[in-house]
Order: sequence, then C-alpha cells, then structure tokens
Amino acid sequence: MQTGTKWRFAGLAGPAFTAAVAVVLVMAGPSAVAQERALAASLAEQKASDEASIKSQKRVAQLADQTTDLQGEYRLALQKLDRVKIYNNHLQKLVSEQEALKTDVGRQLTDFQVVQTEIVPLMFSMIDSMDQFISLDVPFNIDERKGRIDTLRLLMEDPDVTVSERYRKIMEAYQIETRFGRDVEATKGLRDGREVEFLRIGRVLLAYQTADRSETGFWNKTTGQWEVLGDEFRGAITQGLRIARKQAAPDLLMMPIPGPEAAQ
Repeated sequence: MQTGTKWRFAGLAGPAFTAAVAVVLVMAGPSAVAQERALAASLAEQKASDEASIKSQKRVAQLADQTTDLQGEYRLALQKLDRVKIYNNHLQKLVSEQEALKTDVGRQLTDFQVVQTEIVPLMFSMIDSMDQFISLDVPFNIDERKGRIDTLRLLMEDPDVTVSERYRKIMEAYQIETRFGRDVEATKGLRDGREVEFLRIGRVLLAYQTADRSETGFWNKTTGQWEVLGDEFRGAITQGLRIARKQAAPDLLMMPIPGPEAAQ
C-alpha cells in the first residue's frame, strides 16, 4: 500500500476492510516467494548454462589450436618425407653407379690379367731388341746405353715395380734412342789409348779427331771398323765439332758418309 494513496472499496468499511486486506496480503505472500525462487533457479540455471558454454568454447578453442598444431606437424612430416625420398633416390643412384663401377673394375681386372700375361713377354722382347740394336749400331755412348739396358733388366725382376712403371721406363729408353738419331753431339773419349774428341751427327756419322788435329777418322758402317780419313776432311770435322759445341753456326759441310751403293 503506497502512502498518500486513497483506496476506495465499495461496500467495505471498518473492521471488514482490514480483514480483507489481510487476506489479500496473506494470499499474495506465498506466490511472490515462489516466483522469487523460480527466478533464482532460472538465473542459476542460466549461469550454469553460460559457464558450460564458456567451458565448451574454451575446449573448442583448445581443439582448434591442437588441430592447427597437428596440421603443422603433418605438413612438416610430409616435407621430411619428401626429403627422405629424394635422399633415398640419390642413394639408389649412387648404389647403382657403384655397382656399375664395380662391374667395370672387375672387367678391367680380368682384362688387365690378360694384358699382363701378354705384355710382360713383350717387354722382355723389347729390351732384347734394344740391346741387339745397340750392339749393331754406331758405337757411341756404349757404356751409357748398355747401362740403361742393364737397369731395365733389373727393373723387370723387381716385384715392387708395377707393370705400368716397367713399361714406362722401357718406352723412355726407346725415346732416348730415337733422339740420338736426330741430334748432334761432341764428346771426349779414348781411341787406341789416345784422348780424342768424337763428333756424332745423328746415326749418320761418327768421327773422331785428336787434340792436335794430327789424325782424323770415322766409323765405317759398311766395314764395321774405324778408318783414318785424309786431310781433306780435317777442316770439316773440326768445324763440325765447333758446331756441336755451339761455338759456330750450323753450316753445310763435306763429310765422309758412304753412299747407298757402298752401303749395299
């Protein structure tokens, strides 16, 4: 009941009005309490629902984060798998190449054994041929050339020297002998106990001259002997020695070289 408000009830006055108000108040009291309780229960239920919704949202957010992390890990795993596949393919190629190389090496070893069986006798034959050639050749630098042959024979018996190294040394000796046919050389030596100077022009001419120029001679390939030359060749041999010693420029000289008919 609000203060200052005038209530008018028709037909009610006095004690009867007071009783009616009391009845209304008594009747209205329990209903308001029930409504308050229902409202409180509704509010509590709403609050619980809100809290559950918040928890659900947090769980959804957590699951979304976990899903994102798993997706990242999955993509990383795929990248690693791709790299592993590339690496495995690379290894497979290397293994295939090594297998091919292994097969090739095995074939080469087989071929090498066959070649070695054939080349060793060939090398002995090459040394014997060179030794025979030196014996039949113009007799110059005999000690040096024969010493090279002896070295090659020892090399063939040395187990520490490879076949390829032996062959290389033999070829070097052949190359040296080949150069002898193209160069000019002046060397000192002894001839019949006298000191002389030898002039070699390739394998075409081997001549000598004493220090006082009193005797000049040459190796006659036709007869296989030393022969004394006439005085008409003295100056040419002297000039040839100067050219070989690089004391004079190359020049045309008359030398005692047998012609083709005489050689035959």
